[in-house]
Amino acid sequence: MNLTPIQKRAVRKRRNKTDLDMNLVALIDIFTILIFFLLSSATEVETLPSYRAVKLPESTADAQPKETIVVLVSGTEIVVDGRKVADVADVMKAKDDVIPTLQAELELLSKRQVIREKNQALKTAVTIMGDKDIPYRLLRKVMVTSARANFTDVSFAVRQRFEV
Repeated sequence: MNLTPIQKRAVRKRRNKTDLDMNLVALIDIFTILIFFLLSSATEVETLPSYRAVKLPESTADAQPKETIVVLVSGTEIVVDGRKVADVADVMKAKDDVIPTLQAELELLSKRQVIREKNQALKTAVTIMGDKDIPYRLLRKVMVTSARANFTDVSFAVRQRFEV
């Protein structure tokens, strides 16, 4: 059997050809899970939201922030988890130490159901992000209101100052 060079090449091509079938969908699923795992494990550091209107005081504290309800007290307004609840000017005019709108918002948030058992202790925790220039009287009103709303674990957000 004498084959022409073109026929020999066709025989070699058929003989060396291997059927390789890759399932790309499975690979995409694996890479998606891998990326999700890496992103979720890389965000282990908890940070508080930053607001330009608030300049936090500095501290050498080493404690890391916890995921709690955040009460932001700037020079003009009081904000709880992104919702404005009161104006500072109105709060300072009032003679009472309790801020009714802040208390109502905190009580509403305290009624939320805790899903994970480890977060049960954080149910009564609140973090106050107060501008370093706000008067103590305003800060005291926010703390008294938090205590009246059954938030007994009060933390203050500060900027960490590194000792050189």
